[in-house]
Amino acid sequence: MKRFYKYSSIWALTALIVSSFSLSASAKLKVVTTIPDLAALTQAVGQDLVEVSSIARGDQDPHYLEPKPSYALMLNRADLLVEVGLEIESGWLPVLLTQSRNPKIQRGQPGHLAASEGLTILEIPTGPIDRSQGDVHPEGNPHYWMRPQNGFIIAKRISERLSEIDPPHAQSFQQNFQNFEARLKQKVAQWEKDLALLRGKKIITHHKSFSYFVDWAGLQVVGLIEPKPGIPPSPGHILSLINLISSEKIPLIITENYYDPKPSRELAERTGAKVLILPTSVGGDPSIKTYEDLFDFLIKKLKEAL
Repeated sequence: MKRFYKYSSIWALTALIVSSFSLSASAKLKVVTTIPDLAALTQAVGQDLVEVSSIARGDQDPHYLEPKPSYALMLNRADLLVEVGLEIESGWLPVLLTQSRNPKIQRGQPGHLAASEGLTILEIPTGPIDRSQGDVHPEGNPHYWMRPQNGFIIAKRISERLSEIDPPHAQSFQQNFQNFEARLKQKVAQWEKDLALLRGKKIITHHKSFSYFVDWAGLQVVGLIEPKPGIPPSPGHILSLINLISSEKIPLIITENYYDPKPSRELAERTGAKVLILPTSVGGDPSIKTYEDLFDFLIKKLKEAL
């Protein structure tokens, strides 16, 4: 009888160990991204093998976030952090990394990925840089996810990093990336057909958030509502834009959905140009749930306006 209880206890312990191992082996990788676009790309290549969350929402300016304790808790539990880089998160991410107390996701570790690596970066400043120039990014424009071809590169690097962290599922991550790449290539071909009639159109934007998008789309940004990055426009600057819009017959003004729309609306009222308040990220509009949705939305709105 004692022998029966002895073996019953051994089998129970063995079952518990196997059960715990199986649960650990099947647990999803926890990935935190700084913006929802990187979360969407991670979800595309991770599918049901990852649990993804974004610190910033799609209707927030990623330059300026309050480093809340809840964000540090997200990072504490993360297996991988994917950041934009190029100093767009420099005002809030370093303190969160310190507060997270998670050695896996610190810079230089496999659990930390700067998505900007390997991309062609626009608007890298030359010469001395100081605060009188506004909120200039010394490493270049960080809004690179706004060019869909960069989505291929970012997704591939995320897939490779997930494979490094979770080797048993490397083949699945690679296959998921290939499926995403095929879908996005089809979408890019259609988007470029849709944009053909808009190439060469002149526009005004608020900030340089759309630089990568307009460079790809063939639009021309001939003026900015911000006289310098991060600096609100003065009455004199608004007047100069009114004169520019009138003389160049510029048909469209675009403002990001997290900036004050008053300057763009004033310009529209005084010149007759149209205004579009547009998102720059997944989730910036309720209909934008994937990376592909973002470009579907932007191109649809541009076609309607132009």
